[in-house]
Amino acid sequence: MPSALWIAHVTVTDAEAYGRYAKLAGAPIAAHGGVFLARGGRYVQLEGKDRARNVVARFPSVEAAVACYHSPAYQEALSHAKGASVRDLVVVEEIE
Repeated sequence: MPSALWIAHVTVTDAEAYGRYAKLAGAPIAAHGGVFLARGGRYVQLEGKDRARNVVARFPSVEAAVACYHSPAYQEALSHAKGASVRDLVVVEEIE
């Protein structure tokens, strides 16, 4: 089964609340086999809408990434990001 990338592009509008999200989100992501490949850091926007925070995590499968997103622990973390950020999130299956 191919692994999958969880790719988020984020504009933070409330750093304090978003910080609570970031602190809580790591555990459920790790519990579902997620490993961060990029979290913030330098980037170059070549096309499309610029969002200053970019996050990429690898999961064992699309199903694991989606299960993580819907898990109670991640949804609790996400409650702090809602209203504190504008986000785009996609899960993409990797090529084997």
